[in-house]
Amino acid sequence: MTRLRLLLISLFGLPLAVAGWLWLTMLSPFTYDPPDGLAPIADGPHEVFVYGTLRSGLVRWLVTGRAGESQPAVLEDFRREGLDLAEAPGERVEGEVIEVSAGELARLDRYERLGIRYERVRLELADGREVWVYRRLPEEATAGAQL
Repeated sequence: MTRLRLLLISLFGLPLAVAGWLWLTMLSPFTYDPPDGLAPIADGPHEVFVYGTLRSGLVRWLVTGRAGESQPAVLEDFRREGLDLAEAPGERVEGEVIEVSAGELARLDRYERLGIRYERVRLELADGREVWVYRRLPEEATAGAQL
C-alpha cells in the first residue's frame, strides 16, 4: 500500500503542487497591489479585446470566476509581438471580445498587473466598436516594478 500511495503522490500530487506554486508566484491575480494613481473603474459592462491567454474560457474562469461568452473580433493596423501588440499599418490581430462587469474588469487588471506590466487603453476594432485592450508598458516603465 505504501508504494501505491507514493506512486499516486508522484503522479498527481507533485505536478499539482508545482503547478500551484508556479501559478501563485508567477501568474496569480491575487498577489497584485495596484500602483497609486490608477483611474477608478466605471460601473456598468465593459468590452475587452483579448488576444492571448484570455481567449481561453478556462483562463477567464480562473481569473474572473466565469468563462463567459466571447465574440470573434479583429483589431486592424496592429500585429502581435510576443505578449504585446505593435502598431503595424495594414496588418491585423484576430482575437475575441468579452463583456465583463466592473468587478471582473478589476480582476482582469490584477491578472494583467495593470500599471506594472500592462496598461489598459481604448482602441477601435474593425467593426467600429471601441473596447479596452491591454498593452505592455515600455520596459523602462516596468524596470523598477515588482511583479
